[in-house]
Amino acid sequence: SEFSVKGPDQPIRVLLGAEATLPCQLSPEQSVAHMHIQWSRTQPRSTVLGYKDGQEQVGEQTLEYRGRTELVGTSIDKGDASLLIQQVRPSDDGQYRCNIKDGLVSRETTVQLQVIALGSAPQVHMTGPEESGIRVQCSSGGWFPKPSVRWNNKAGTELKSLSESHTKDKDGLFQVTASVIVTDSSLNNVTCSVKNSLSGQEKASAIFLPEPFFPRMCPWKAATLGTVPVLLLLLTGISYAGWRQHHAKESALEKKKKELEEREKARREKEEALQKRGKLKEELDRRKALYDADWKKALIYPGKKLFSGLAIAILNLFRFFSDWRKEHFTLVKMTLNHEGKDNGTEDPAPSDKQGDNNLITLNQEGITSGRFYWEVDVKDKEEWTLGVYEDSSKRSGVPEDSQKKKFRILARKGKKYRVLSYCHQDISHEESAEVLMCPDKIMVFLDYEDSDISFYNMSDGNHIFSFTKVTFSGSLYPYFKLKCTDLSGNAK
Repeated sequence: SEFSVKGPDQPIRVLLGAEATLPCQLSPEQSVAHMHIQWSRTQPRSTVLGYKDGQEQVGEQTLEYRGRTELVGTSIDKGDASLLIQQVRPSDDGQYRCNIKDGLVSRETTVQLQVIALGSAPQVHMTGPEESGIRVQCSSGGWFPKPSVRWNNKAGTELKSLSESHTKDKDGLFQVTASVIVTDSSLNNVTCSVKNSLSGQEKASAIFLPEPFFPRMCPWKAATLGTVPVLLLLLTGISYAGWRQHHAKESALEKKKKELEEREKARREKEEALQKRGKLKEELDRRKALYDADWKKALIYPGKKLFSGLAIAILNLFRFFSDWRKEHFTLVKMTLNHEGKDNGTEDPAPSDKQGDNNLITLNQEGITSGRFYWEVDVKDKEEWTLGVYEDSSKRSGVPEDSQKKKFRILARKGKKYRVLSYCHQDISHEESAEVLMCPDKIMVFLDYEDSDISFYNMSDGNHIFSFTKVTFSGSLYPYFKLKCTDLSGNAK
């Protein structure tokens, strides 16, 4: 059945050698004769008393408590499991735990026991003259816990103790020794009081100090005692003046040092600014040289927005770089069928037919070297896929059943853009692309030797994405269709 165990709210105090009763009450009241009762301590860990099946368990009991402890048996039937400790010792001081167990139900409470021992009356005696007075010593033993010592003169004024020490004897009781130096011969006597810190009880003894016992002071010593304070005052004033002067010099030096550091910092910052300015000018000159020397090399920073001059150059590519295109790139013409037909939904086939806006004009063997670019008109189109696919089926020595087309494309569906690199259903690269302005035209650059495929938005001149560090192993063909690529089926 459910029950609780209650103990006292306050510590139990008992004099040394007396009996101590530690309360432990079961609630609600019921017999504890059939229950398992255990009294124990944690510091030090020990079993004080064990009770089970109506008998004390002597085998579990720590040797120190054998023959000194028992349950208060008069009220066991009413749930009283109080512990009686006889001939209390200093070592009995501390916390006790009362645990009662009935089947699987176990409850406990704690009880604090405080042992009090009043020692002997203090022994006070003079140990001899010291400095300008008499040294007086006080000693007393048999106290528990550790006592305190106080010195008073005849008027009741407390005197400052010179020293105080405590030692413990074999029984655990404290011996205290204290001393004081009395310099005033008019006090006549002093009192030593030893007090128990728990009970507040104390014992005191006094000693009479005859005036002849005090050392007499020579006239020159008296004069010295009167002069020393004056000298100390003068030395203190001189030291303070010297300190102020030294502090003022240090402050001036620190201020000058700080000014020099600030000047040096300003000089370094100026040098760094000039160096950065020079590096910036070198970088601008380098970019200008690259721009003037080779238009394509101006695109070596695909991650950043092209500066306005380059954007204008891209938007007017046919006008400003026609000679350069003829020399370095081959123009591939590709036009979107505005009636909604999908140009390039199948693998683009070579054709020599001119004037057909739905065909891509290529060499019959596809692109296997060189540099090419083409524009794709995607104005007012919400869904499309464009890019390049690689066909290795023309290579010699490749079995027919292992030939695969590898696609590297840019796709749009609504307001979302993404880039893909895949072969059949296997995606090797996929990520979202950031397009700030809805494009009317997309320009594709292909450099076979540099292994580079790049896409640019011709509406604002911004770079969209580049496939770099790729490896081409077959013929390359432009690719386009009016749907966003869905890899749930076969990729075309």
